[in-house]
Amino acid sequence: MGLWFSLFTVVILVLFVFMGVGVVGLNSLFGIVIPYAALLVFLVGVVYRVGKWARAPVPFRIPTTCGQQKSHPWIKANNLESPYNTLGVIVRMALEVLLFRSLFRNTRAELRDGPRVVYGGTKWLWLAGLAFHWSFLLILIRHLRFFTEPIPFFVNLFESMDGLFEIGVPTLYMTDIIILLAVTYLFLRRVVIPQIRYISLAADYFPLFLILGVVLSGVLMRHFYKVDIFKVKELATGLFSFHPVVTEGIGLAFYIHLFLVCTLLAYFPFSKLMHMGGVFLSPTRNLANNNRMRRHVNPWNYPVKVHTYEEYEDEFREKMKAVGLPVEKE
Repeated sequence: MGLWFSLFTVVILVLFVFMGVGVVGLNSLFGIVIPYAALLVFLVGVVYRVGKWARAPVPFRIPTTCGQQKSHPWIKANNLESPYNTLGVIVRMALEVLLFRSLFRNTRAELRDGPRVVYGGTKWLWLAGLAFHWSFLLILIRHLRFFTEPIPFFVNLFESMDGLFEIGVPTLYMTDIIILLAVTYLFLRRVVIPQIRYISLAADYFPLFLILGVVLSGVLMRHFYKVDIFKVKELATGLFSFHPVVTEGIGLAFYIHLFLVCTLLAYFPFSKLMHMGGVFLSPTRNLANNNRMRRHVNPWNYPVKVHTYEEYEDEFREKMKAVGLPVEKE
């Protein structure tokens, strides 16, 4: 149900642009008003979500670890798996953010004959996730050429590396192929594997269809449905400088691509895609595991009267001695 609802929603979004631009001619609405509105929703939504997470109290250290914690000098600690200082946390976070290290680990459990539980990795999921995110980042960097003048040197550098093989005219970028394959795999994984299909909701399918629509519209616009690149850059630089100008003749394919991007941008803060910011605020990741080195007291605990062992023994010493229980003081 969630799959077809998500697919139907994306199709409706495309038809909405087709009617608004191709039939009614609302170029200014789809070229200026909606992009600014989507950017505003994105910024306000991200700030709100991050601020809400930042205000959440974390009275205890709850880091996720899978290695030996630092304790006695003669016990070898694993500062990467169980960091005890800020440097170790930074390194572990960097490996998680840049290389998705947790996906490379034993994240699959199966019940085999015996019965016995067998743990394994999900290396294809790790590879697809890594390929998707890095390709998406490189595509965003390439798109900076539409918003800047002069074009930064690193944009041309990444673009030349991306089109290294110079396949076709215009050049077919490697990231376009990789991101299409990665998104397709992530979608098929949710459809083919019964356990994942059972727990998948519309909130899981919709971002995949939306991103796939953005990528496909971009590829089709570049290689099949030609648009006026100079007018596209004029609109993009105008939006970036807050002096937008919509010119005629850009092409319907561009507005479909732009509207899907705006939809993704506005949807981002309210979706699971916010894990991009949430990973930095996760107490299971961003806290050092120094529970054996320091005593952490919950600052919100109200003061209570405690009954120490010494006081307990003073109260029941004679009765303890009568039944043969050891006491510290005679």
